[in-house]
Amino acid sequence: MHLQLPEIQALRDLTRDGRLLFGTRMIRLFAYGLMSVILVLYLAQVGLDDGGIGLLLSLTLAGDAAISLWITTRADRIGRRRMLIVGAGLMILAGLTFAVSGNFMLLALAAIIGTISPSGNEVGPFLSIEQAGLSQVVADSKRTQLFAWYNLAGSLSTACGALGGGSVAQVLQSAGVSPLNSYRAIFLVYVALGGILIALFSRASETIEVAEQPTVINNRLGLHRSQRVVLGLSGLFALDAFAGALVVQSLMAYWFHIRFGVDTATLGAIFFGANIFAGLSALAAARVAARFGLINTMVFTHLPSNILLMLVPLMPTLPLAIIVLLIRFSISQMDVPTRQSYIIAVVAPDERSAAAGVTSIARSVGAMFSPLLAGVFLSASLLSWPFFIAGGLKIVYDLALYRSFRALKPPEEQ
Repeated sequence: MHLQLPEIQALRDLTRDGRLLFGTRMIRLFAYGLMSVILVLYLAQVGLDDGGIGLLLSLTLAGDAAISLWITTRADRIGRRRMLIVGAGLMILAGLTFAVSGNFMLLALAAIIGTISPSGNEVGPFLSIEQAGLSQVVADSKRTQLFAWYNLAGSLSTACGALGGGSVAQVLQSAGVSPLNSYRAIFLVYVALGGILIALFSRASETIEVAEQPTVINNRLGLHRSQRVVLGLSGLFALDAFAGALVVQSLMAYWFHIRFGVDTATLGAIFFGANIFAGLSALAAARVAARFGLINTMVFTHLPSNILLMLVPLMPTLPLAIIVLLIRFSISQMDVPTRQSYIIAVVAPDERSAAAGVTSIARSVGAMFSPLLAGVFLSASLLSWPFFIAGGLKIVYDLALYRSFRALKPPEEQ
C-alpha cells in the first residue's frame, strides 16, 4: 500500500530550485555547527576574558542585524540570488579573519561586517531570502510541511557540524596540534564552505525571484500593506530572541565545560543529539499545525520547553542535565517552521523577503545584548542565571503572542 503522507509529498514536489536551496541550507548550517562548539573556546584561547567574549558575541549579532536588514529589504527588488551570493561572501570574510588573527579589534570588525553564528543557528540574510524563494515554488497548503523539512535539514546539518567540529578539534589536539591551531583549522573549513555556497547560489534560476514587479515601497523596510503586522510580530520576536541568546549553543557548551568539565568531543556529541531532537520536533510541527493552527502550535509547544530550560541548571549530575536538555530540544523547535510559515502567509508576495528579513533582524537586535549580559553572569560565577531569565522571558513572549495574534489567520486556516 502506497502511503501519500503530506510531509513526504511536500518533499517529492520540490523543484530543482527547491532542492538547491535545501542544499545551501544544509551546507551553511553544517558550517555554523562547526563553529558553535569551538567559537567561545577559541576566543578564550586568544586571550579574551569572559566579559570580552560576551562583548564580541554581542557585536557579532549587532553586525548581523545591520547587514541583514540592508540585504533582505532590498532582495525582492535587486535580486534574491545576488543578495544570497553577497551573504556567502561575508561568511568567507569572517572565517578568514578569525583563522589568521587573534587581535580583538580585527575580530570585532569581522564579526560586525561578516557572517558568523555563535549559536549554531541561522544568522545573516539567508533564511529570509531562501524561504521567500521557496514560497514561490510551493502551494500554501504545503508551505508549513516544506518549511518543517527545511528546518529539519538545517538541524541535522548543525548537529553533524557540531559533532564534526568537536571531534576534529579533539583529534588534532591528540595528534599534537595546539588547541588554538586546531580551532583555526576549523575556521578554514568554514571559509571553504562559504565558497561552495557562492557556486550553488549562482546556479539558482529566475523562479526564486519575485514573479511580478514589486509594489512601489514608501518606506525603507520594503513593506506596504503588512507593515503594522510585521512590526508587531517583530517586537515580540525580539523579546524571544533576547531570551534565547542568553543561552546560545556556544555559551551552553561553555557552561557544560565549566560546570562538569566536559571535553570538546563530548560537547560535540551532546549538541549533535540536541540538534537531532530539535530537527525532528520541527518536522512534527507541520502535522500539529495542520490540526491546531500555526499560532496555537507556536505557543503551546514553546511553553513547556521553556520550563525545561529552567530545569537544566538545577540538575545535580551531567547525565541528568543532558537528559533534560535533550527533552527540551525535542519540543523547543516546533515553533520555528510554524513561525516562519506564518510570517510568509500573512503578508503580500512582494513583501515576503522584507517581512521575513525585518522579523529576522528584530530577532538579531533583540539578541545582540544577551551574550554581553551572559558574559557578566559568567564572570560573576552566576552560571545558572541565564537559564532562569531566558525561560521566564520566553514564557512572557508566548502569552503575549497568543493574546495579540490568535485572531489573524493565514490563508489555509480561513
